[in-house]
Amino acid sequence: MIEKRQEVAEKAVLVGAYHGRDLALADVHLDELESLVSAAGGESVARLIQRFGDSRSASPATYIGSGKAEFLAELVTGNEANLVVFDNELSPAQVRSLEKIVGCRVIDRSELILDIFAGRARTREARVQVELAQLEYTAPRLRGMWSHLERQSGGGGAGGLGLRGPGEKQIEIDRRLIGKRISRLKEELAVIHKRRRREVDARVGKHYCVGLVGYTNAGKSTLLNQLTAADTYSADQLFATLDTKTRRWRLPGGIETMLSDTVGFVRSLPHQLVASFRSTLQEALEADLLLHVIDASHPQVSEQIDTVEEVLEDLGCDLSKLICVLNKADLVADPDSITVLRARLPETVVISAVTGEGIEDLSDLVRTRYQDSCITFQIIAPLDSGKLQAFAKANCGVSEESYSEDSWTATLRVPESLIAKMRSMCPEASYERISAN
Repeated sequence: MIEKRQEVAEKAVLVGAYHGRDLALADVHLDELESLVSAAGGESVARLIQRFGDSRSASPATYIGSGKAEFLAELVTGNEANLVVFDNELSPAQVRSLEKIVGCRVIDRSELILDIFAGRARTREARVQVELAQLEYTAPRLRGMWSHLERQSGGGGAGGLGLRGPGEKQIEIDRRLIGKRISRLKEELAVIHKRRRREVDARVGKHYCVGLVGYTNAGKSTLLNQLTAADTYSADQLFATLDTKTRRWRLPGGIETMLSDTVGFVRSLPHQLVASFRSTLQEALEADLLLHVIDASHPQVSEQIDTVEEVLEDLGCDLSKLICVLNKADLVADPDSITVLRARLPETVVISAVTGEGIEDLSDLVRTRYQDSCITFQIIAPLDSGKLQAFAKANCGVSEESYSEDSWTATLRVPESLIAKMRSMCPEASYERISAN
């Protein structure tokens, strides 16, 4: 993994091997890889693209073939690079072979992303999740990491090929240590997840919840700050946010909701990370409404949309509760591209989280979706049910109300997710359902 250095940034040569549709996107993919390297504190100094024909597959030894590997070594030397980063996932054997040829460290995209997450993790939950993902990524690669020791015979000890000498002993020791550490991390994460589950349950059913999801650097944290006047950290960089942030968001008419920001997605996100961060993402996935924040100015916006939707589907998310938010409208060079996106996507709003353009339209659209989720009730409650009355007026549409000597009667439009909360606040109240929506 990339070592953090303050004095000199690591100089990296980027490598991507593609065929078919991905070949046409090679430069775009390497642009993103360059952004990942920059996010990790490195500097990209050169690129190498290997074009595979339809019938050609990756080399088992070097992935890109011996000829390209030799050319890669020349690029490393000529640019005084000390790191090679592949956009493709490499096997341990391929990493070893390539490092012998190029004379410096070689990592793949997954290891780079894991390193960025490790550097950005701030809370205990994020640190545990990232460390668990790193160990689960490392464990299957131990044999390759210790191959130099396996070749030592250890004085003629018994055993088959590759099983003699200190190498295999060290592998087994490391496997046991990693296994124990993984078990401890999973136990700690289970405790953290139970606490988070309680926190989520405390909000779900008591507030109308809205979640922000999207590709990394799409502007989710900036939008959270714009909508809630929060002081959440945001930056023009990948994975600026790892921990879920939840803030109160007051919609037009005084309707109060809870708005949650989550970790961003990225193409080929390591499955270990998706699994580890499932609990963190769960808060957004269980929201009443999801805002899919999209960088409308990005040259590969369609691919980013597909990536996010695929991850959401894998996590079991109901895509029907998505509103697509086309962000960074102030950076879009061709207005026709917005028209194309709006024609493709079911329900969209165009905004700029930086300038505030379209924010009122977004708020009105969310308010409409909120109202569409409501059921009309007539409620009769004791006169002293002040807490219920205040909650209803803050969170429900009160179309009629009247007072008698001992009761409060009102016609409310109540989001279905809040009904249980209201019943618990005043069990003596009676509810008569008038209609849905």
